[in-house]
Amino acid sequence: MTETLEIGASDSPATGLAPTPPKPFLLPVHTPVRTGLARSLEEALEGRRLFILLPFGMVAGVVGAANLPVAPQAAVLIAGAAAFVGAIAAAWRNLVMLRLLTLLASAWVGLCLLPIGGLLWGTPMLMRPAFGTYQARVDEIIEADAKEQRVVLSAVAPDGSARALPVRRARVLIRGAQTFQPGDRIGGSFRFAPVPGPVLPGGFDPQFHAHFDGIGAYGNSTKPPQIVGSGDPASLDRITDGLRRTIAARIDAVLPQPTAGVARAIINGDQSEVGDDVRTTMATAGIAHVLSVSGLHLTIVAGGAFWVLRLVLAGFPGIGRRVPVKRLAALGGIAAALFYYGISGGNVAALRSTLMIVLVFGAVLFGRRALTMRNIAIAGMIVVATDPASVFRPSFQLSFAAVIALVGAYENYRSERSRDASLIAHAFGYLKGIAITSLVAGVATLVFSIYHFQQTSPLGILGNLATLPLVGFVMMPAAAVAVLAMPFGIEQPFLLAMGWSVERMLDMAKIVSALSEHLRAAPLLTPLALVASLAALAWFAFFRDRWRLLGPLAMVPVVLLFAIDRPPDVLVADTTQAIAIRGSGGLELAAGKDQSFALDVWRDTYSDPIVGKAVESCDSSACIGTSTVGFSFALVTDPAAFEEECGRADLIVTRGTAPSWCASKAVIDGDDLLARGTYWLHWNAATETFDIRTAISPADQPWRIRP
Repeated sequence: MTETLEIGASDSPATGLAPTPPKPFLLPVHTPVRTGLARSLEEALEGRRLFILLPFGMVAGVVGAANLPVAPQAAVLIAGAAAFVGAIAAAWRNLVMLRLLTLLASAWVGLCLLPIGGLLWGTPMLMRPAFGTYQARVDEIIEADAKEQRVVLSAVAPDGSARALPVRRARVLIRGAQTFQPGDRIGGSFRFAPVPGPVLPGGFDPQFHAHFDGIGAYGNSTKPPQIVGSGDPASLDRITDGLRRTIAARIDAVLPQPTAGVARAIINGDQSEVGDDVRTTMATAGIAHVLSVSGLHLTIVAGGAFWVLRLVLAGFPGIGRRVPVKRLAALGGIAAALFYYGISGGNVAALRSTLMIVLVFGAVLFGRRALTMRNIAIAGMIVVATDPASVFRPSFQLSFAAVIALVGAYENYRSERSRDASLIAHAFGYLKGIAITSLVAGVATLVFSIYHFQQTSPLGILGNLATLPLVGFVMMPAAAVAVLAMPFGIEQPFLLAMGWSVERMLDMAKIVSALSEHLRAAPLLTPLALVASLAALAWFAFFRDRWRLLGPLAMVPVVLLFAIDRPPDVLVADTTQAIAIRGSGGLELAAGKDQSFALDVWRDTYSDPIVGKAVESCDSSACIGTSTVGFSFALVTDPAAFEEECGRADLIVTRGTAPSWCASKAVIDGDDLLARGTYWLHWNAATETFDIRTAISPADQPWRIRP
């Protein structure tokens, strides 16, 4: 490749007069060819683009800390941090090396965040059940209706001879009509139990998330408790809870179910009255995101406040010369976002969206570009630093995957529409934007949705095209005005307008869901799919040009070749009697009741009804049978059966303790289930052995409950 070097007036001698610059002549200079991906990478490393990868480094560190066999020691973490500080100081003059070391240091920060989060917000876990009379403070109302409340208690203290609990907080189901508020001190009879483990290997881990939420036990009231002391009525949590309850009551007074349940979810984040049928319909239609307060809702509310304030302020003659109208409107948008976040319950998606809106309007205040990947990186680092356990929650993964994809698409393919365009052109552009947004967000979150929920929305674009104009132009504006009108008691017409839009949205969702009925097959994925998706997102966020698409495209064959999982042939629950074994019609129930939480999760995960009886015969000591895939099994209830079944059956399962001499291809007893949780087994016909996974690894981590 040949470039040219211009030589002109600067090479002529000074004369004291201002010379007329001569026409430059061209001198050929040969430079090496730097094109394509290598050049894009070099430009990114030389610039400040590496900053965007810092939250990904932190996420990698958090994931690594959670999967270590033992919790990292404080001395090791401090020594590593000191080593990185020294290395960064030594590389201060080498900009590329400095930035690479900073990226590696972000992973070390993530490794430190999990144990630090455990020290700040974690709790010891209850190891065995406790019963008795206790007093406790009500910290939070999770769900409430006329018959029961699900609350979080803190400062749990025995009242009398009950055993003291080592936990910071406990989640408790309280039955009865008594209404409690945050800050109340209550007393009564309670039963506390250890937090259960995952019901599937690789599934949602209640122990992990409860530990970092400070919840060390689950429980329920055996008798309705009484209030022994009221909280401070001026406390922020009590005011917020009272505001949310008032909003919910006003909605229920005007709208019927299920419309009221959806309206409550949209306005104050309370999804307790949203039925499973509504959730399923909306998820199949690709509009389940409407139920969770997130970027869509906060953008409409905060953006609406921004534009209304801007129009109102601009309407006063001469005010634009005295005050910065746009900046004042941006402050109003921030205030609206913070208020909405406060009444919404504050999930991870809402927190990320609120941070993004604050950063966007902050950029407006300081005259900077608002919608950038850099702002996403800042929001991501704040969320990971303040709640490292959220990295493992679907809401975090789905939220950030969608917003990274949307901002990346905006950076590459944004186009300007003329303000003088016709109304039809604007409408077409709006619908086109919805379609593109739905497609981009749907593709970006596809792997995460399949992994966590085994759900796809093949007609999600159609569902969003049909419903989002209704959400944006009727539902959310009516909701915002209704909340503002509630102090004056004139919210009814606005709630009715919102209710009408919710009903029409559900009608359209049912149509799209019916069209999708036979298009919803989703494969089972291993955790490798999440790792590949994280790497693809990092690649997509880091690069700017067309090369950013290479990462997501490379992820597809990786997932298809290496991350497709197999269904199990045996599932053994740890906390219930449920055992499912593959038979002629799929997984069949071999033991336990046909209704339990574990069975519900198994059915949803593997799209299998799990009915019928897998056993062939039973006596007083054991039940035996043969699976259609080729192995025999024995479910032993009496130790006398071990002598006959050990060595004969391929699989032995007992809730007691199996003798050490029991020799079969797989033996699972009560001690194994206590230590390892739910068992997943797949029969390998070629080797006539079982591939075995357990829900709980043998790692010695503070959130694990050991027998």
